[in-house]
Amino acid sequence: MAHRRIVWGVGTSRTIRAHWALAELGLEYETRPVRTRTPDTEAPEFVAVNPRGKIPVLRDGEVTIAESAAIVTWLGETYRDGRELVPQGGPTRARYLEWMSFICMELDATSLYVLRRHWSLPGIYGEAPVANAAAEGYFARMISAAEALYEPDRPYLLGDRFSGVDILMATTLEWAVNYNQPLPQVFDTYLERMSARPAFREACTANQAP
Repeated sequence: MAHRRIVWGVGTSRTIRAHWALAELGLEYETRPVRTRTPDTEAPEFVAVNPRGKIPVLRDGEVTIAESAAIVTWLGETYRDGRELVPQGGPTRARYLEWMSFICMELDATSLYVLRRHWSLPGIYGEAPVANAAAEGYFARMISAAEALYEPDRPYLLGDRFSGVDILMATTLEWAVNYNQPLPQVFDTYLERMSARPAFREACTANQAP
């Protein structure tokens, strides 16, 4: 039986990460257009795949894995073939793990996701102007910290080679721009460079909600 890959999830800044990693690695897969906060995520067929009801989810042969950063890292560690999305060891791998945690926790979950709940979806989660202001202030602090950590003379977060943390960062920065959060100039330039990658454009098409 042929190896089969399926991605559940389209239409968000997190789902595009799975599509982008697969495109960078040149891997074939099928898409199930499950959208967030719709009956799609409550359907028995999807709940059987991920009881948390969250997207994206990847099925890669016998492995089923959720959480966008975990999917990107799984793919990068499993499929190398000259395209090293995840460093294998040493200090560079340590930096990969640090950036991954920083992006997902400090920029995404602690900052932008608060805005998603209370600025973008107040009808569901309620108005919370104080929380929104705090989230915006925290994002500004953390993106300034990221600027201090990033070497602007190098094209990617880990230096001269594109990696999975560039997928995580670029999608997070695009999300921030959509939420009217100012970026340091160095990250405006970085985002332009990342969004020009053919695999990113391919992922954008795959990630479109029907």
